[in-house]
Amino acid sequence: MVREGLSHGSSRSPEGIRREYAAGRLDEREVASDPVEQFRRWFEDVLSADLPEPTAMTLATASASGRPSARMVLLKGFDERGFVFYTSYESRKGRELDENPRAALVFWWPELERQVRIEGRVERLTAAESDAYFRSRPPGSQLAALVSRQSRVVPSREELERQLRELEEEYRGREIPRPPYWGGYRVVPEIMEFWAGRENRMHDRLRYRRSAGRWILERLAP
Repeated sequence: MVREGLSHGSSRSPEGIRREYAAGRLDEREVASDPVEQFRRWFEDVLSADLPEPTAMTLATASASGRPSARMVLLKGFDERGFVFYTSYESRKGRELDENPRAALVFWWPELERQVRIEGRVERLTAAESDAYFRSRPPGSQLAALVSRQSRVVPSREELERQLRELEEEYRGREIPRPPYWGGYRVVPEIMEFWAGRENRMHDRLRYRRSAGRWILERLAP
């Protein structure tokens, strides 16, 4: 069914939307030999460009039966060990990671015409690491983590706000503890792919693949 004003093939319909990419390129001779270092270089470019939500990334998980799900989360750190985010262990993604501790991440920075895809196994951060990050959060965010049993059905918005007000009174002037059902995860990369937009959809795709303890760099067809 075509909505009024969205004729087939028009510039207002999905198939009529086109954008030419020509902002950059990827050359095997110029990228870092380590993909985390290459990510660091690109991330510095993103920060320098002052883009909105530079840490936003799609996190894809799957249940033990293979049913996939995806959502946006925020990157909270990365180093040679992997890429870190925080959430409720009881959320859908937390439950799926318990069943199937593997995930994929996607960063998309359209202003720079760059994308990074990451695949790997997932591990929980230590309690000490999660505690340290939790203490750095604003009090409102700390209380929200206590209130929200993420992904569960709730009776109403008003009930959540009532619980939040009660916790604000309970912890007024006191340290707010990290709930035991909330903490960090690290995606340990096994595959990292860097994409740069090029003219006529002849995009550059360079994939780093970990094999026998070392990174192998390969060019993929666009």
